[in-house]
Amino acid sequence: MTPDDARHVADGQLASGMAALPYLVLAVSAGLTLLIEDTTPAGRLAILGLTALAAGWTLWMVTLHPAWMANPKAAGLYVAGLVGFIAALGLLSPWFAGFYAFTGYVHSWALLRGRWRVVGVAGTAAAAVTGYFGGLPGPDPAVISSYLLFIVAITVLVVLVSLFGDITADQGARSRKMVEQLAEANARLEETMRENSGLQAQLLLQAREAGVTDERQRMAREIHDTLAQGLAGIITQVQAAAKAKHDPAEWQRHLDNAARLARDSLAEARRSVHAVGPGELESARLPEALAEVTKRWEGIHGVRVEFATTGDARPLHPEVEVTLLRVAQEALANVGKHAGAARVGVTVSYMDDVVTLDVRDDGAGFVPGADSGGFGMTSMRQRVTRLAGTFEVESEPGGGAAVSATIPVGTAVSATIPAGEAK
Repeated sequence: MTPDDARHVADGQLASGMAALPYLVLAVSAGLTLLIEDTTPAGRLAILGLTALAAGWTLWMVTLHPAWMANPKAAGLYVAGLVGFIAALGLLSPWFAGFYAFTGYVHSWALLRGRWRVVGVAGTAAAAVTGYFGGLPGPDPAVISSYLLFIVAITVLVVLVSLFGDITADQGARSRKMVEQLAEANARLEETMRENSGLQAQLLLQAREAGVTDERQRMAREIHDTLAQGLAGIITQVQAAAKAKHDPAEWQRHLDNAARLARDSLAEARRSVHAVGPGELESARLPEALAEVTKRWEGIHGVRVEFATTGDARPLHPEVEVTLLRVAQEALANVGKHAGAARVGVTVSYMDDVVTLDVRDDGAGFVPGADSGGFGMTSMRQRVTRLAGTFEVESEPGGGAAVSATIPVGTAVSATIPAGEAK
């Protein structure tokens, strides 16, 4: 495969994913609305009708006529219509503002150029936030605060989506460059080893797929552990602020939390782009970093957290400390989103040959192994097992949950981790 062929394959896969995205999120949004929301027959008909029109708009403009998207005017027209459907459907149900709006962010960034990207993203954010809040602020004494909250929410979404788009473009360029380099190496080897060209091509293909898969998994983990968590937290705080708009102190607290989460997410995203470890571990070791993370989480969620260290704390390989910190952050994020717990315990235990992290809560619990549709458990397990560690989850409905990660800290394990690989 030539470099041009490899690039065309990668671009084709991206285009296929973009074309399929609207139909998936439309189906999910409509299904959740019809199953959960208490709507009238006329409301159901309106939802189904608008959903069909939105699907038809993307089908006609993108799926059936993809060449039109090369024309800036046609792409702008399509995105304008897409934003209109997001606004209309979002006013009917916040599920569309939460899920279908993702199509607007992705297609605006991928199909528009220059400043029009930001315009498309801002329009999508405005439509989504209006749907979240059930419409524009009304004429009440708190209207100025309500409009300020609208502006803050839209600005945060535009900044985060723009940053995410830059990160994705940067990673896409790196992946394409890697594919091109491997394809060029394949061509040179075919010339010098013609008698083994078939076997050599197969081995190189396997190596390329493994490298691309590993990079995708690493980026998926980093995006999930930074941007995804940050966005989820910001949305939660903005929604809480909207409900507390008549309580100035509570409104300000949620708004401050959203701003702090946005700053932290921006910082972590930049560190991920430059392959720098978490900021918490820059000037502190693992116990101090975990103590800071639990304290910050406790302040945001208002849930008591008991943190403890057992054994003789000692420096570990940077990758081991990064892994345990990320597992703690993801476990706490899951507790905040799903558990409804009153108490949480975090313990890091140093033993002779291993170090163990335990995160426990007294919340709603769940059935381990059940498909939740998320990436959190998979991300934690991948991080731990790639260091020859073990990852265990114990829970039952109504009985709380416990997450445990155990990683060897012997010299043999440390030697298998390339220096500077901590992300």
